[in-house]
Amino acid sequence: MNANDSAGCPFGHGSNPASATPAASGDPTAVHYHDYLQLDKILGAQAPESDKHGADAHDEMLFIIIHQTYELWFKQLHWEADSLVGIMAQPAVMDNSPELQTVVHRLQRMATILRVLVQQIDILETMTPMDFLDFRDLLRPASGFQSWQFKLLEAKLGLKFEHRHGQEYYTAFLRGEHVDLIKSAEGSHSFLQLVNAWLERFPFLDQPELWEEYGARYGAPNFWSAYQQQYAGSLAEAEKDNLGYFEEVFGRQESTHYTLSARANRAALFIMLYRGYPLLQLPFQLLNGLLEIDEQLSTWRHRHMNMVHRMIGTRVGTGGSSGKDYLKAAADKHYIFKEIAQLTSFLIERRRLPELPKAVERKLGFMA
Repeated sequence: MNANDSAGCPFGHGSNPASATPAASGDPTAVHYHDYLQLDKILGAQAPESDKHGADAHDEMLFIIIHQTYELWFKQLHWEADSLVGIMAQPAVMDNSPELQTVVHRLQRMATILRVLVQQIDILETMTPMDFLDFRDLLRPASGFQSWQFKLLEAKLGLKFEHRHGQEYYTAFLRGEHVDLIKSAEGSHSFLQLVNAWLERFPFLDQPELWEEYGARYGAPNFWSAYQQQYAGSLAEAEKDNLGYFEEVFGRQESTHYTLSARANRAALFIMLYRGYPLLQLPFQLLNGLLEIDEQLSTWRHRHMNMVHRMIGTRVGTGGSSGKDYLKAAADKHYIFKEIAQLTSFLIERRRLPELPKAVERKLGFMA
C-alpha cells in the first residue's frame, strides 16, 4: 500500500494528488465528500445567541454542537426503531430467521449509540457552571424538554402515556406538528407491543402432548405447573409473598395495567431459563437487547440529571421545569421494558429447572 493511501476512513484521506478523483477534477456528476455530507448546511448551522447580543460566551458553540449531535443520533435511533417495527409487524417472525438476526443486530446498534450519548456528557461537562451562565439566560424559553425526537422515540419503543411523568405538560411546549407525531406513535403498535405479539406466538408451552410425561415425573400436567412447584420450593420464608405476584404475572386475566400478557410473560421466562438451546439463543439476545437499551436510557437520564444539578443546582430549567427534580422523577419512572426486567425475579437455579421432555429438546436443538 502506498504511504499516501487512506488508512481507515471509508472516503479515503491522503490519496495521491496525481490520481485525482473525478469529483476533484470538476466532474459535475461525481459524488464529492463535501457535497455528499452537505457540509455547507451542517457547518453553517451553528448560530450562537451570544453572538447576536454581542456577549462573550466561548462555550456556547460547544453547547450547540453537542445538542445538534444528540439530535442527529436520535434521528439514527428512529431509523433503526422504524425498521424494527417493520420487521416485528410481520404476521410471523421465525425464531432463528435472518429477520430476527437483523432485529438483534439493530438493537445492539441502538444500545451502542446510546452508550455514545452517555459518553458525550463527559465532553459537555468540560463546560463549567460559570461558562454556562455566560449564555444560559439568552436561551429562554428554549429547553431540552422540547426535544420532540426523544419523546417520539420513547413512544415508538413502548412508553405509554399513562406511565409518563409530568403528563399534563410533557407535550405542552412542543410545536403542533411534533405533538401530532408523538400522539400518532402512541396510537400505533409500539415495538414493545409487537414483541408481546411475537412472544405470544411462541410454541411448545401450549402443546399438551409434549408434556405428558410430566404427570409421572413431577405430578404436574404441564411445564408451567411443574415450574411453579420448583419456584415455590426455591423461595426463602421472607419471599413467600412472591407466589401471589407469580400468579399475577403468569396466570392473570388480561389487564390494561400491563403491556405484556401472561402468555407472553411465560414465553419470555422460558426463553431466559433455557437460552442455552440453539433455537432460543436469538430470542434471548432480543430480550437482553431490550434490557440493555433500557439500562443505557436510564444511565443517560441519570447522567443528564447529575450534570444539570452540577450546572444550575436547584434553579429551574430554562423551559420552566423544576430542573433536577423533574429529571429525577422521569428517570425513576420511564423504564420502557421494565416488565421484561421484572421477570428475573422468577428465575431459579439451573439445578432446579424441570428437565425438558426429549421431544421438546429435539425441537429446541434443531434435531429431527
